Amino acid sequence: MYYELYIDVLFLVNFMMDSLLLLTVNQMLKCSTTHGRIYLGGAVGAGLTCAVIAIPVPAVIKFIIFHAIINTIMIKTGLRVKGKKQFWKAFGLLYIASFLFGGILQALHPYVRVGSLFFASAVGCYYLIKGIWRFLTGQKELQKKLCEITLYTGAGEQRVKALIDTGNSLKDNVSKEPVSVIDQALAKAILTDKDAQNGFRYIPYRTVGKESIMPVFRIKKMCVHLEEERWIENPVIGVCEERVSEQEEYQMILNPDLLGGI
Repeated sequence: MYYELYIDVLFLVNFMMDSLLLLTVNQMLKCSTTHGRIYLGGAVGAGLTCAVIAIPVPAVIKFIIFHAIINTIMIKTGLRVKGKKQFWKAFGLLYIASFLFGGILQALHPYVRVGSLFFASAVGCYYLIKGIWRFLTGQKELQKKLCEITLYTGAGEQRVKALIDTGNSLKDNVSKEPVSVIDQALAKAILTDKDAQNGFRYIPYRTVGKESIMPVFRIKKMCVHLEEERWIENPVIGVCEERVSEQEEYQMILNPDLLGGI
Protein backbone atom coordinates (compact mmCIF):
# COMPACT_ATOMS: atom_id res chain seq x y z
CA MET A 1 0.00 0.00 0.00
CA TYR A 2 1.35 3.42 -0.90
CA TYR A 3 0.19 7.00 -1.17
CA GLU A 4 0.82 9.53 -3.90
CA LEU A 5 1.99 12.83 -2.45
CA TYR A 6 1.91 15.95 -4.60
CA ILE A 7 4.74 18.07 -3.26
CA ASP A 8 3.37 21.30 -4.74
CA VAL A 9 -0.01 20.81 -3.04
CA LEU A 10 1.73 19.87 0.22
CA PHE A 11 3.85 23.03 0.03
CA LEU A 12 0.83 25.24 -0.72
CA VAL A 13 -1.23 23.84 2.16
CA ASN A 14 1.65 24.14 4.63
CA PHE A 15 2.57 27.61 3.41
CA MET A 16 -0.99 28.82 3.97
CA MET A 17 -1.36 27.20 7.39
CA ASP A 18 2.08 28.26 8.62
CA SER A 19 1.47 31.83 7.46
CA LEU A 20 -1.94 31.95 9.18
CA LEU A 21 -0.42 30.57 12.39
CA LEU A 22 2.35 33.17 12.33
CA LEU A 23 -0.19 35.93 11.63
CA THR A 24 -2.22 34.72 14.62
CA VAL A 25 0.78 34.67 16.95
CA ASN A 26 1.82 38.11 15.72
CA GLN A 27 -1.70 39.39 16.46
CA MET A 28 -1.24 38.25 20.06
CA LEU A 29 2.36 39.32 20.64
CA LYS A 30 2.52 42.46 18.45
CA CYS A 31 6.01 41.63 17.21
CA SER A 32 8.03 44.18 15.27
CA THR A 33 7.72 42.33 11.98
CA THR A 34 6.08 42.80 8.58
CA HIS A 35 3.64 40.75 6.55
CA GLY A 36 6.46 40.03 4.11
CA ARG A 37 8.56 38.50 6.88
CA ILE A 38 5.60 36.47 8.11
CA TYR A 39 4.94 35.04 4.64
CA LEU A 40 8.67 34.34 4.31
CA GLY A 41 8.53 32.44 7.59
CA GLY A 42 5.54 30.48 6.28
CA ALA A 43 7.37 29.66 3.06
CA VAL A 44 10.50 28.56 4.93
CA GLY A 45 8.43 26.36 7.24
CA ALA A 46 6.54 24.82 4.33
CA GLY A 47 9.74 24.22 2.34
CA LEU A 48 11.50 22.54 5.26
CA THR A 49 8.44 20.40 5.97
CA CYS A 50 8.39 19.16 2.37
CA ALA A 51 12.12 18.47 2.47
CA VAL A 52 11.92 16.46 5.71
CA ILE A 53 8.97 14.40 4.40
CA ALA A 54 10.91 13.62 1.20
CA ILE A 55 14.02 12.49 3.06
CA PRO A 56 13.92 8.88 4.37
CA VAL A 57 14.81 9.31 8.05
CA PRO A 58 13.36 7.57 11.14
CA ALA A 59 9.97 8.83 12.33
CA VAL A 60 11.33 9.94 15.71
CA ILE A 61 13.90 12.14 13.98
CA LYS A 62 11.21 13.67 11.79
CA PHE A 63 9.09 14.33 14.88
CA ILE A 64 11.94 16.23 16.55
CA ILE A 65 12.70 18.20 13.38
CA PHE A 66 9.04 19.12 12.84
CA HIS A 67 8.29 20.20 16.40
CA ALA A 68 11.60 21.69 17.54
CA ILE A 69 13.71 22.81 14.61
CA ILE A 70 11.24 23.88 11.91
CA ASN A 71 8.97 25.75 14.33
CA THR A 72 11.97 27.57 15.78
CA ILE A 73 13.19 28.61 12.33
CA MET A 74 9.66 29.75 11.39
CA ILE A 75 9.38 31.91 14.51
CA LYS A 76 12.85 33.38 14.13
CA THR A 77 12.32 34.12 10.44
CA GLY A 78 8.73 35.32 10.50
CA LEU A 79 8.28 37.12 13.81
CA ARG A 80 11.66 38.66 14.67
CA VAL A 81 11.21 37.76 18.33
CA LYS A 82 13.55 39.43 20.78
CA GLY A 83 14.97 37.50 23.70
CA LYS A 84 14.26 34.07 25.12
CA LYS A 85 11.12 35.15 26.98
CA GLN A 86 9.36 36.41 23.85
CA PHE A 87 10.54 33.37 21.89
CA TRP A 88 9.03 30.90 24.36
CA LYS A 89 5.82 32.91 24.40
CA ALA A 90 5.69 32.72 20.62
CA PHE A 91 6.52 29.02 20.69
CA GLY A 92 3.72 28.26 23.13
CA LEU A 93 1.20 30.47 21.32
CA LEU A 94 2.09 28.78 18.02
CA TYR A 95 0.97 25.43 19.45
CA ILE A 96 -2.13 26.92 21.07
CA ALA A 97 -3.08 28.48 17.73
CA SER A 98 -2.39 25.15 16.00
CA PHE A 99 -4.77 23.35 18.35
CA LEU A 100 -7.45 26.02 17.80
CA PHE A 101 -7.11 25.84 14.02
CA GLY A 102 -7.06 22.04 14.12
CA GLY A 103 -10.15 21.85 16.33
CA ILE A 104 -12.19 24.24 14.20
CA LEU A 105 -11.13 22.63 10.90
CA GLN A 106 -11.84 19.17 12.30
CA ALA A 107 -15.34 20.28 13.25
CA LEU A 108 -15.84 21.62 9.71
CA HIS A 109 -14.30 18.57 8.02
CA PRO A 110 -17.61 16.77 7.25
CA TYR A 111 -18.81 19.88 5.39
CA VAL A 112 -15.57 20.73 3.59
CA ARG A 113 -14.94 18.30 0.76
CA VAL A 114 -13.46 20.65 -1.83
CA GLY A 115 -9.94 22.04 -1.65
CA SER A 116 -11.04 25.63 -2.20
CA LEU A 117 -13.49 25.34 0.69
CA PHE A 118 -10.67 24.12 2.92
CA PHE A 119 -8.60 27.22 2.11
CA ALA A 120 -11.60 29.46 2.72
CA SER A 121 -12.31 27.68 6.02
CA ALA A 122 -8.70 28.14 7.15
CA VAL A 123 -8.82 31.86 6.42
CA GLY A 124 -12.19 32.05 8.20
CA CYS A 125 -10.61 30.35 11.23
CA TYR A 126 -7.92 33.01 11.31
CA TYR A 127 -10.42 35.86 11.33
CA LEU A 128 -12.55 34.08 13.93
CA ILE A 129 -9.59 33.60 16.28
CA LYS A 130 -8.42 37.16 15.58
CA GLY A 131 -11.88 38.51 16.44
CA ILE A 132 -12.09 36.51 19.65
CA TRP A 133 -8.61 37.68 20.69
CA ARG A 134 -9.48 41.33 20.02
CA PHE A 135 -12.66 40.97 22.03
CA LEU A 136 -10.81 39.40 24.99
CA THR A 137 -8.01 41.98 24.95
CA GLY A 138 -10.59 44.76 24.62
CA GLN A 139 -12.39 43.48 27.70
CA LYS A 140 -9.09 43.28 29.57
CA GLU A 141 -8.20 46.87 28.64
CA LEU A 142 -11.68 48.01 29.67
CA GLN A 143 -11.28 46.40 33.09
CA LYS A 144 -8.00 48.27 33.55
CA LYS A 145 -9.83 51.57 32.96
CA LEU A 146 -12.70 50.80 35.32
CA CYS A 147 -12.65 51.89 38.95
CA GLU A 148 -15.10 52.36 41.78
CA ILE A 149 -16.10 55.80 43.04
CA THR A 150 -18.12 56.85 46.05
CA LEU A 151 -20.18 60.00 45.45
CA TYR A 152 -21.24 62.10 48.45
CA THR A 153 -24.36 64.21 48.00
CA GLY A 154 -27.21 65.57 50.10
CA ALA A 155 -29.00 62.23 49.63
CA GLY A 156 -26.10 60.33 51.22
CA GLU A 157 -23.38 58.32 49.53
CA GLN A 158 -23.53 56.17 46.41
CA ARG A 159 -20.84 53.78 45.19
CA VAL A 160 -20.69 53.49 41.38
CA LYS A 161 -18.42 52.09 38.70
CA ALA A 162 -16.63 54.63 36.54
CA LEU A 163 -14.67 54.55 33.31
CA ILE A 164 -11.44 56.52 33.34
CA ASP A 165 -11.82 57.93 29.84
CA THR A 166 -8.63 59.45 28.42
CA GLY A 167 -10.75 60.88 25.60
CA ASN A 168 -12.82 62.95 28.04
CA SER A 169 -11.34 66.46 28.09
CA LEU A 170 -14.58 68.19 29.05
CA LYS A 171 -14.06 71.27 31.23
CA ASP A 172 -16.30 73.79 32.93
CA ASN A 173 -15.97 76.91 30.77
CA VAL A 174 -16.27 79.15 33.86
CA SER A 175 -14.02 77.52 36.47
CA LYS A 176 -11.88 75.61 33.90
CA GLU A 177 -12.15 72.53 36.11
CA PRO A 178 -12.49 69.03 34.62
CA VAL A 179 -16.03 67.68 34.35
CA SER A 180 -17.01 64.06 34.97
CA VAL A 181 -20.26 62.76 33.51
CA ILE A 182 -23.19 60.72 34.81
CA ASP A 183 -26.51 59.91 33.14
CA GLN A 184 -29.97 61.10 34.11
CA ALA A 185 -30.95 57.86 35.87
CA LEU A 186 -28.02 58.09 38.31
CA ALA A 187 -28.53 61.84 38.75
CA LYS A 188 -32.14 61.30 39.86
CA ALA A 189 -31.05 58.57 42.29
CA ILE A 190 -28.34 60.53 44.10
CA LEU A 191 -29.19 64.23 43.85
CA THR A 192 -31.43 66.40 45.95
CA ASP A 193 -32.85 69.71 44.74
CA LYS A 194 -30.18 71.49 46.76
CA ASP A 195 -27.40 69.49 45.10
CA ALA A 196 -28.76 70.24 41.63
CA GLN A 197 -28.67 73.99 42.36
CA ASN A 198 -25.11 74.01 43.72
CA GLY A 199 -23.05 75.70 41.02
CA PHE A 200 -25.69 74.89 38.41
CA ARG A 201 -25.13 76.11 34.87
CA TYR A 202 -24.96 74.82 31.30
CA ILE A 203 -21.77 74.16 29.38
CA PRO A 204 -21.33 73.36 25.68
CA TYR A 205 -20.04 69.93 24.69
CA ARG A 206 -19.39 68.03 21.51
CA THR A 207 -19.65 64.37 20.60
CA VAL A 208 -19.33 62.60 17.25
CA GLY A 209 -21.77 64.33 14.92
CA LYS A 210 -23.47 66.33 17.69
CA GLU A 211 -23.09 69.61 19.56
CA SER A 212 -25.27 70.46 22.53
CA ILE A 213 -25.26 71.83 26.08
CA MET A 214 -25.01 69.91 29.34
CA PRO A 215 -26.15 70.88 32.84
CA VAL A 216 -23.37 70.79 35.43
CA PHE A 217 -23.29 71.26 39.20
CA ARG A 218 -21.11 70.49 42.17
CA ILE A 219 -21.46 67.69 44.71
CA LYS A 220 -19.92 67.62 48.19
CA LYS A 221 -17.04 65.29 47.37
CA MET A 222 -16.12 61.97 45.86
CA CYS A 223 -13.59 59.25 46.58
CA VAL A 224 -11.86 57.40 43.73
CA HIS A 225 -10.92 53.92 44.91
CA LEU A 226 -7.59 53.10 43.28
CA GLU A 227 -4.49 51.53 44.88
CA GLU A 228 -4.44 54.74 46.86
CA GLU A 229 -7.75 56.49 47.47
CA ARG A 230 -8.11 59.91 45.82
CA TRP A 231 -10.45 62.40 47.55
CA ILE A 232 -11.82 65.24 45.45
CA GLU A 233 -13.73 68.07 47.09
CA ASN A 234 -16.62 69.80 45.31
CA PRO A 235 -16.06 68.13 41.91
CA VAL A 236 -17.99 69.37 38.88
CA ILE A 237 -20.46 66.77 37.58
CA GLY A 238 -22.31 66.89 34.26
CA VAL A 239 -25.50 65.05 33.34
CA CYS A 240 -25.80 63.70 29.81
CA GLU A 241 -29.01 62.78 28.02
CA GLU A 242 -27.88 59.31 26.92
CA ARG A 243 -26.65 56.39 28.96
CA VAL A 244 -22.94 56.56 29.63
CA SER A 245 -22.70 52.79 28.95
CA GLU A 246 -25.13 50.91 26.73
CA GLN A 247 -24.22 47.61 28.43
CA GLU A 248 -24.36 49.29 31.87
CA GLU A 249 -20.77 48.24 32.63
CA TYR A 250 -20.25 51.58 34.38
CA GLN A 251 -22.40 54.49 35.51
CA MET A 252 -19.96 57.38 35.30
CA ILE A 253 -17.26 58.74 32.99
CA LEU A 254 -14.40 60.06 35.09
CA ASN A 255 -12.29 62.89 33.69
CA PRO A 256 -8.64 61.69 33.94
CA ASP A 257 -7.46 65.24 34.72
CA LEU A 258 -8.91 64.73 38.20
CA LEU A 259 -6.26 62.04 38.69
CA GLY A 260 -3.41 64.00 37.20
CA GLY A 261 -4.14 63.13 33.58
CA ILE A 262 -3.42 59.39 33.69
